[in-house]
Amino acid sequence: MSDETTTGIDNRKLLMWVFLGSDCMFFASLIGTYLIYKGTGNLDIGPVDVFDIPTTSVSTFVLLMSSMSMVFAYAYLVRNNINAFRIWMVSTIIMGATFLGFQVFEFSEFYFHYDLSPQTNLFGTTFYALTGTHGLHVTVGVVWLAIIFYSSLFRNSVSAETNLDLDLAALYWHFVDIVWIVIFAVVYLFGTFPGFPS
Repeated sequence: MSDETTTGIDNRKLLMWVFLGSDCMFFASLIGTYLIYKGTGNLDIGPVDVFDIPTTSVSTFVLLMSSMSMVFAYAYLVRNNINAFRIWMVSTIIMGATFLGFQVFEFSEFYFHYDLSPQTNLFGTTFYALTGTHGLHVTVGVVWLAIIFYSSLFRNSVSAETNLDLDLAALYWHFVDIVWIVIFAVVYLFGTFPGFPS
């Protein structure tokens, strides 16, 4: 029995595209909500007061590089070069975890140094909801990739013939990276420009 649909795409891959499409709309609603409410209510603390663009730029670069290492991991798996695949997978996992470390540091700074919490104002509420949801997605991705890496080490269930498992994880990972590019541009960069809608 074939797993392919009438489009010629595997059922699991088609389901992943459907999920990513719905997730895209979900993030669009979170970004839209942030843009609408970030400048309303108590404005004692806003984006200009708390954002550290250089630090966030570094974490963004790390996440983008993890996408590149994911491409290499998939390319080597397709060629059945398991050792090279493992090296690039570890690199991807480490960079994903590093990004999460940056996010935890940023949240801690905002909360303890600037007293910005989800209850402070609508900017805090919408900011934490948006970036926290993205952080949760990255966490899921890191765990997913770690499971695949573990399987390649101890279960010998990862090979060129089973590359669809990594293909699905890679689609998800690239999606998470693209979403962060949009968040970084709209929330961090454009959001601190004078005259940007608030």
